[in-house]
Amino acid sequence: MTTQALPDYVFQGMYPGAFAETDPDKPATIMAATGATLSYAELDQEANRVSRLLRRCGVEVGDHVALCLENHERFLPLVWGCRYAGAIFTPLSSRLKTDEMDYIINNCGATVFCTSASMRVQAEKLLGRTPDVTHRFMLDGVAERHAALEEALGAESATPLPQRIAGHDMLYSSGTTGRPKGVKQARPNEPLETADHPVARMQVLLFGQTVESVYLSPAPLYHAAPLRFSMGCHVIGSTLVIMETFDPTAFLNAVEDYRITHTQMVPTMFVRLLKLPEGVRLSADLSSLEAVVHAAAPCPIPVKQQMIDWLGPIVHEYYAGTEANGIVYCDSPMWLDHPGTVGQPINCEVHICAEDGAELPTGAEGLVYFSGGGEFEYHLDPQLTAGALHPEGWSTLGDIGRVDDDGYLYLTDRKSYMIITGGVNVYPQEAEDVLTMHPSVADVAVIGVPDPEFGEQVKAIVQAAPDARPGPDLERELIDYCRDRLAHVKCPRSVDFRDGLPRHPTGKLYKRLLKDEYWGRHEARSAAPGGPVL
Repeated sequence: MTTQALPDYVFQGMYPGAFAETDPDKPATIMAATGATLSYAELDQEANRVSRLLRRCGVEVGDHVALCLENHERFLPLVWGCRYAGAIFTPLSSRLKTDEMDYIINNCGATVFCTSASMRVQAEKLLGRTPDVTHRFMLDGVAERHAALEEALGAESATPLPQRIAGHDMLYSSGTTGRPKGVKQARPNEPLETADHPVARMQVLLFGQTVESVYLSPAPLYHAAPLRFSMGCHVIGSTLVIMETFDPTAFLNAVEDYRITHTQMVPTMFVRLLKLPEGVRLSADLSSLEAVVHAAAPCPIPVKQQMIDWLGPIVHEYYAGTEANGIVYCDSPMWLDHPGTVGQPINCEVHICAEDGAELPTGAEGLVYFSGGGEFEYHLDPQLTAGALHPEGWSTLGDIGRVDDDGYLYLTDRKSYMIITGGVNVYPQEAEDVLTMHPSVADVAVIGVPDPEFGEQVKAIVQAAPDARPGPDLERELIDYCRDRLAHVKCPRSVDFRDGLPRHPTGKLYKRLLKDEYWGRHEARSAAPGGPVL
């Protein structure tokens, strides 16, 4: 199944420096809570200083830089400075543990590390664990063996480097089912001024973003979609508004205050918005919105239906990964005609395959592979790379799905999340989608736990809503609620309650951490052969 690729699009800018010349005072970034603003001229000047500092530190085209900071007003100048210098840059989650951070820094081969004072404790712990890092910088303060980044940049010229080659990101998976994996894409060396930016092209052609648009980014900038879409704003010439952290009421206020036209969210944000008091939600002026995009995690059908009912047919969805090996897309009318779909491929071909690699017919469930959408490898891990590839050369993100007669793709769940109970395959996403809609549930995860008779049994782990009372009565109510809507084998046999679940800020759930707790000394069932554990 295939469709035409996105056509070429010639942007006005391709990088912030072009807008620094044509509209220097236009806001490039605004911090939503404080209003702190960088104009296009300021963004370009600081990115130039960053690029010269990196070159002074010995960073040449193709060398690696790592950074770890919160949604900071200097985040975008840093990554644009890396791009100006031709560096490969790896943003790290500010929520990582120290051993996860040193693994990524060492694995990517970074020689320069930039962070902020909010990460001081971890930054100092990393000193003896990242021997290849030769230069360390910190914003908003200093720490042992870290230079003040503001002072270092102040000593650099804002004059552009000569003959610039565009750098690019090398991002790591969020590690929801194992060690983070560096995703290395095949990228040609291109002049900065004309280098392609596929995400910006998608923002223009699919979501109608223009130089006049105001884009709100409510998620952490270190993640693939927020980072690439935010940089795409500066390729297009839009204004980018950055939320320091997501809060549903603050989100509504930001849309109203800044007259936001475009935003990208994840389904957990949808749920938090929908669970606001109706008076708060419906009183917000959201009339400026032109496109609300979502991705990153499955969206329950009732949640998406309610969002379209509320906002109108401006909700867009795409299915893709950090690997950028393919894009599947649908707008609201497409979804309303095919509820539950993630759309049709727009730059690739989709194949549904059995465990033995055989391609399956329309309607059959199997592992989803992409062809023609882009190539990647997992950095320094040829075995994992090979596990993501089909003998035909197609690649997979590890998801199970099916295609209908109209060519629309539907996702069932991650292959690695499948539960086998009494020989029956159960995909926990179905039960999660049902339980998410219960008014007493704030968050939920469904996993397989050891069972002496069936091998695994289905268990729900629930964060109760603030006004709910966790306990046996609510457990019974949730199980019955699920059984009224799904086959009993797909429903939890027990429910445990927690104050919170280990969820990535992008909405992805760290099921590996939950499964490790329950399996203990049992050997957890691994994913079946034929695809990576992602």
